[in-house]
Amino acid sequence: MERHCAWIMRDPDYIDYHDQQWGRPEYDDRKLFAMLCLEGQQAGLSWLTILKRIPAYHVAFADFDPLQLIEFDEARVESLMLDASIIRHRLKINAIVQNARSYLALQQQGISFSDWLWQFVGGKPVINHWQQASEVPVSTPQAEAMSKALKKAGFKFVGPTICYAFMQAVGMVNDHLVDCPWHAQCNGSAS
Repeated sequence: MERHCAWIMRDPDYIDYHDQQWGRPEYDDRKLFAMLCLEGQQAGLSWLTILKRIPAYHVAFADFDPLQLIEFDEARVESLMLDASIIRHRLKINAIVQNARSYLALQQQGISFSDWLWQFVGGKPVINHWQQASEVPVSTPQAEAMSKALKKAGFKFVGPTICYAFMQAVGMVNDHLVDCPWHAQCNGSAS
């Protein structure tokens, strides 16, 4: 069996996520927006709970198209509250709609969401060299700064811990353990 980071559960979806996505640098505005929204849905839950529902989230939330999301009214939110394929948490559902508004407000100012987020790590991935899972932080000063900026811009469910999990997921930081074969692969994809 291929070695993975110590935190990986043996669920096939989790292994696939770790091996194919987690920690790989992402620069696409819409993909970053979707992942930020999904990370916010995790608050108080395990990532696996959200991971299993990602396809349903894409269906329920118009493939995270901000222009469609800002059209979601109270009736649409109420229907989502009945959708068992997603986490039925009113504040989290409303957060996705609000985050779409905030995303579009940045865009209307001529701000690239990707450039704006990546500025918190100087535009390129931070390559960490953790030996054990216990060394990996739950937040950093960069995640705290990102959280503060996102909140100021109107985003919801973007606390420092959520921001750091987001940074890990989209490869802003490489937190694969050094003995994980994907540590080197993510370093190679960092340009």
